[in-house]
Amino acid sequence: QVQLVESGGGLVQAGGSLRLSCAASGSTSGSTASITAMGWYRQVPGKQRELVAVISAGGSTNYADSVKGRFTISRDNAKNTVYLQMNSLKPEDTAVYYCNVHKVVFTTPVTENVYWGQGTQVTVSS
Repeated sequence: QVQLVESGGGLVQAGGSLRLSCAASGSTSGSTASITAMGWYRQVPGKQRELVAVISAGGSTNYADSVKGRFTISRDNAKNTVYLQMNSLKPEDTAVYYCNVHKVVFTTPVTENVYWGQGTQVTVSS
């Protein structure tokens, strides 16, 4: 099992910045398993959860068009932690942000488990 603890959400004015962190603990790695992709999603009431940004184990990144140039995802593999630096925040960025982690288990066959954080509220005031 993998436990995810998120931090860094809060209230900020439009144009401001926040940095989200998500630390993974538990059975995160070893000879039989490895964390691969890590990412952030967000959700507002009444809408589907949407991808914000994702980063592979090798550092390749992908962003939603709405956050390109404003948000930066990064990870510290030694700490099993993923970060989301959010700059130039807009009111439409207001949402609950969820950390997402994929873990590959080297069994036969290889399996992949997906874990979600509890969510952290980000509110951007105009």
